[in-house]
Order: sequence, then C-alpha cells, then structure tokens
Amino acid sequence: MTAAMNRTRSAWLRFAGGAAILAVVVWRLGTGPFVDAFGKVDATSLVTATAITAVTTACCAWRWVLVARGLGVGIPMRSAFAAYYRSQFLNTTLPCGVLGDVDRAVRHGREVGDLGRGVRAVVWERTAGQVIQIILTVFLLFLLPSPVRSSMPIVMVAVVALVLAVVMLGRSLPHDGPAVWSRTVRAIVADLRDGVLDRQAWPGIVLTSTVVAVGHALTFLIAARTAGSTASPATLLPLAFIVLLAMAVPLNIAGWGPREGVAAWVFGMAGLGSAHGVATAVVYGVMGLVATLPGAAILIVNWLHRDARDPELPASVPWPPLAATAHSEGVVRG
Repeated sequence: MTAAMNRTRSAWLRFAGGAAILAVVVWRLGTGPFVDAFGKVDATSLVTATAITAVTTACCAWRWVLVARGLGVGIPMRSAFAAYYRSQFLNTTLPCGVLGDVDRAVRHGREVGDLGRGVRAVVWERTAGQVIQIILTVFLLFLLPSPVRSSMPIVMVAVVALVLAVVMLGRSLPHDGPAVWSRTVRAIVADLRDGVLDRQAWPGIVLTSTVVAVGHALTFLIAARTAGSTASPATLLPLAFIVLLAMAVPLNIAGWGPREGVAAWVFGMAGLGSAHGVATAVVYGVMGLVATLPGAAILIVNWLHRDARDPELPASVPWPPLAATAHSEGVVRG
C-alpha cells in the first residue's frame, strides 16, 4: 500500500510540476504563442515528422532488440517495432510520459517469463539512448555558438569527472555482503557487460541512438521553420539539442512543460524571442503526437485481437527505474 501511495504521489508531483511550468510560461508570455503555433501546423510538416519518426522508432526498436538479446530475453524486430510504436503513443498521450514504457517492459517480461529482465532491458535500452544523447549534446554545444557555449568547458569537465566517478564507484562496490545488495551489484555489472557493452551490441546501440537524436533534432528544426523561424540551422541546432535534453526532466504532462519552458528561455537568450521558442515547442509537440498515431492503430488492433487469457498490467509496476529514464529522446517519451 505504501509503495502504491508513493508512486501515486510521485506521478501527481510530476504532473503538477509540468502544469506549474506551463502556467509560468502562459503568465509571462500569454496564450498567443500557443494559439498561433496550432494555426501554423501544416500537412507537410506532419507528414515529414511521421516519416522521420518511423525511422527513429525502427532504430529504437533495434536498440531494444540488441539489449534484450544480451540479457537473454530476446524479442523479434517486428514485435519490438510494434511495441515501441505503441509505447510512444501511450507516453505522448498519458500523464507522466512513462506509462507506455511500463506497459512495454511488463508485457515483454511476462511474454518471456522473466519480468525482472524484461523491465531491466527497457531501463538499460532507454538509459543507453539518453547517455548517447547527452554526449552528443555536450559535444555539439562545445562546437557551435549558443547561449550556453561559454559554460561548456566547465560542463565537459563535470561530465568527465562524473564518468570517472561512476567507473571508480563501480569498481569499488563490494560484490559480497547483504544478499539484496550483492545481487543488485552483480545484476548491474552483468547487465552492462552482456546487454550494453558487449562487442556485438554497443556499436549498434551507439549508431541507433545517434540516428534517433539526429532525427529528433531534425524534427525540431522543421518545427522551428513551420513556426516561422528564419534563423540558420547552425543557430537552431544547439537550441534544439538543449530543448530535447530538457525533455528528460521528469516534470511534464505527457511531454508538455519543461519543453516549452526551456524553449522560451533558450530562444530568448539567443535573441530569437521567447514567444517564438514556445511556438516552436508547441508545433514540435503537435508533430510528435501525430507522428505516433501508428501506435494508436497498433493499440486498437491489439485490443481487438487480444487473448482473454493475456494478463493485465499489475497494480504494482516497477515505476522508479523506468521513470528515471523514460522522459527523453525527442518527439516522444518512448
């Protein structure tokens, strides 16, 4: 009961955080940027976003296949592709932006008869993608002009220090001791070795994660153009990666909140206008929602053909690890 109450409280806090950010944006800029943005979305931008999302979804699914195979809970590419589309739609339409990944993890875990490994496969797959996105963002912000470029040397030093600290901590952690602690440490080390860092997996993980990050950034540039921006791609690209990274903040309403707040701030800092940043973020959100509609179709087909014997999602699902990793990577939280 206590765990369920904690999850409910955490979900409401994330929802309230996203609502508070949106309220501040509306208070400072009014509703005009939101209304104008909805009116600027056109068919061309929606079709383009849908095509890009098909590619990025395939890459995400392949990344999941690679990680799951290493953990011994392999999933066919076709099934992974459909499940990933479904999870993206759920993440984009339901509060908190994580329910789709919970659904994907639990369903796969039950299908293979190992709920724990099924969940960990999703956690590590999403974590790997997020780490690659952070690395790309830091590298890009170091190279291209942006409002935060002057701070990048400090950020890079901090990132390197954090990586070294994690590596040293991993080597110093005892593999014996209390049963729960020792099992957890051994599981983490084994998962990283077999699922993420295996020589047959990590090149594909890096490649797919890079394509996903670039695809979402390209979608953001298209959203900026659709919203009326005339700035050059070199100017918009760093801003895109900053906004995409901000979407990892687990305070949102199905992805809305931090995206609009950070877009307003970074566009204002770049001299492009806070209102235009909000409009771009809103257009991006609409494009992302439409781009995940194939997931709705898959969800309907699954519902129509569901087996009455299929288990439903449990009342208690492993939210904390998924919630920590499922709020990023661009168009969707999936």
